Amino acid sequence: MVHLFPGQGDFPVAPLLRAVTAHKSVRAAADEVFAAVDAVAVERGLRPLGPWLLGPEPPRGRDLARAGTGLPHLFMYGACLTAHRALELEHGEPSAVLGVSFGEIPALTAAGVYGLADGARIAHDLAVVQFVCPGGLTLLACGEQAARALTRAAGGGAVVACVNNDAEAVVSGPLSQLAAVEEAAAAAGVRAVRLPLPYAAHHPGLSAQADRFAAAVRRYPRHEARRVVHSAVAGRAYRADDDLALRLADCLIRPAHIPQIVRQVAARRPAALYETGTGSSLTRSVRAVLGREAPPAHAPLADEAFPW
Repeated sequence: MVHLFPGQGDFPVAPLLRAVTAHKSVRAAADEVFAAVDAVAVERGLRPLGPWLLGPEPPRGRDLARAGTGLPHLFMYGACLTAHRALELEHGEPSAVLGVSFGEIPALTAAGVYGLADGARIAHDLAVVQFVCPGGLTLLACGEQAARALTRAAGGGAVVACVNNDAEAVVSGPLSQLAAVEEAAAAAGVRAVRLPLPYAAHHPGLSAQADRFAAAVRRYPRHEARRVVHSAVAGRAYRADDDLALRLADCLIRPAHIPQIVRQVAARRPAALYETGTGSSLTRSVRAVLGREAPPAHAPLADEAFPW
């Protein structure tokens, strides 16, 4: 089996809270993961997440966003690794993991490349860098080539940031350029939705921020991977000689291509694919890309009926 670690665009809070309440294995995993995450949160001057998430008045996404730079990133990181640990407990260890953009951080942690606490530190380091990544992201209901045509029609300041499947792509750029893309999309009859993320990513104009993030990642010890790690940005599995600080920083400046990497993962003939985030957009992309040839693909946290 393969565990899938998604990007930041689809991360509601409620599915994790529901699963933690309903399933002992998810609660045990959450206790373990968020103990490490919360130690990093306190170290970085942020509110501990575990007691808040499991308390009588748990936060919503907007509450996390208002509580300090990096807390949403720590939530996403913790949620992914909670699902990963619970899935390992109930369904066995995966032979490989796949990371999409931000998801590469928990994916590498799940592979043992970074320790649980250091992975949380890297997630927070990314948040600090993204705080100074001006712009935003817009989801377009069209394929890659149509999305590129819309960015050209809008003046070229926005770029295709992520190809989700043959009918969905994300563009990134300055807010004025995104507005122009959205206007061009409306004229072309293409649905456009601005993602609720206050920064750009996967844009070549963010090279200074990428350098800063790479320098931050180099502070943490790297260990030999216990399983194969596939990257949607690199377009391949990582090798032992990869400079992972640079590869993680690439997520700020290079596009992610989900269809390409999903086909590579499918070639491994996994028995099942499990999305570790709280949403299901990556699972939907897997099914759209692979069609009838897709192995069973699940989004356990998003699926109330999933058999933990």
